[in-house]
Amino acid sequence: MLRVGHGGAGAVARANTLASFDAALELGVDMIEFDVRVRRGRLVVAHTPFDARVPGCLSLDRALAHLATPRFAELRFDADVKQIGGEAALLDALERSGLTDRVLVSSQLMGVLDRVRALDPSVRTGVSIGGRVLRHLQRWGGWRAGVLEAVAARRFDAVMAHHTLVDATLSEAVRERGGELFAWTVDDRAGIARLRDAGVTGVITNDPRLFATA
Repeated sequence: MLRVGHGGAGAVARANTLASFDAALELGVDMIEFDVRVRRGRLVVAHTPFDARVPGCLSLDRALAHLATPRFAELRFDADVKQIGGEAALLDALERSGLTDRVLVSSQLMGVLDRVRALDPSVRTGVSIGGRVLRHLQRWGGWRAGVLEAVAARRFDAVMAHHTLVDATLSEAVRERGGELFAWTVDDRAGIARLRDAGVTGVITNDPRLFATA
């Protein structure tokens, strides 16, 4: 099971900062998730619109330059895109940093994933299931069937599901179709243990310290 730090290590340092990335590395994560937004025509690393307006908000280019250093060479990354419109710029930034092959681009917005796939089919993508996108998918008459069909068709490569939606049946079904399943965001040891036993690819947490005792 991959240990994924949301925003780096948001419970240790302010999320989506160089300090949180460093903290996540020190805590032994396998993957770092960071959030991407467009702010005044440039890509920044921020979870909410408010975070994107905070003075000193981390630019995506600076974040990627930091993560591309040798210290992070063994880690994978998840760029969780919060808005439509920055897909081409994101792919350009990943290519410049040399991280394209190590980054999964995820989003709750299907348009983002389809645009990334159209621009560069080699980039791995993941649909994030929960909240607004879950309500949309339920209109299909069962969100699991729709998502699994899309994984089998290679519309995207991974499913990033809210932890309350995840069980062993979903994990097996995604795996059988060649996809990965990540559960978010789990901030208790019992939850991490349950999801590990369910066979997920990875668990996303704000506090990677929990992995040591789960």
